[in-house]
Amino acid sequence: MRKSPLLNLALFLLTFASTLTVGAIHAGVDLLKDPQDIVRGLPFSLALLSILLVHEFSHYITSRRHGIEASLPYFIPAPTLFGTLGAFIKMRSAITTKNALMDIGSSGPIAGFLVSIVAVVVGLHYSEIHAIPRQTGEMIVLGDSLLFIALTKIVIGSIPDTYEVYLHPVAFAGWIGFFVTSLNLIPAGQLDGGHIAYAILGERHGWLSKFMIGLLVILGYFFQGWLVWAVLLLFLGSKHPPILFPEVPLDPKRKAIGFLALVIFILTFIPIPVTIK
Repeated sequence: MRKSPLLNLALFLLTFASTLTVGAIHAGVDLLKDPQDIVRGLPFSLALLSILLVHEFSHYITSRRHGIEASLPYFIPAPTLFGTLGAFIKMRSAITTKNALMDIGSSGPIAGFLVSIVAVVVGLHYSEIHAIPRQTGEMIVLGDSLLFIALTKIVIGSIPDTYEVYLHPVAFAGWIGFFVTSLNLIPAGQLDGGHIAYAILGERHGWLSKFMIGLLVILGYFFQGWLVWAVLLLFLGSKHPPILFPEVPLDPKRKAIGFLALVIFILTFIPIPVTIK
């Protein structure tokens, strides 16, 4: 018996509302004074939700294609800088083979990554360059991944030292998409990267998982959010549940997909995602 999708729908609508609100605030809207201007948050909200929807439904569709029961996505609304803590699906039956595990683990990050590239390129085209203002108080500064730096140079060109890019909301959503992709591709626990690592390494996945959690603790010295992520991974567990038929080997195509996922992880990872100056 399938569960009603009402909870999934309610969480999605709440996440739409929270990202719409955050998008409007980032656009400089005073929602108490001009609540009708909340529509200015639509570009950010729609771009970010598109990335998350494509990511999660890629997992869902791939799971069903392999005959594995999975829930519809559960979105997580939150009053944060992004307006959401992302989304997830629940696996309701055991994964059969390493090939299936690789397909399921990699499909979401790769699909979401592709949509994020589109958002970044389009958003950068509409972003503006301004002289760095004289600082009058604290300000949030976003870190950059290797790919975001490269795309900025391609789309915008060289930026003088005394100037900075003011990201269009769609570009900001794409930045978040890259960040979410790298988070999910961390090869630890039951993250997407953990699924990929288990498909390649089998039981040796546990050692890599513990190493990555330790590395996150070290990175926590520079960005405290990594400590939170490390604690969350410890709480969820560093081990990966076994698959039904571990004797079926991973084929060359899936090994190539695993390598592609590693490249995407390196290109989108941001050691210090956010700083306050």
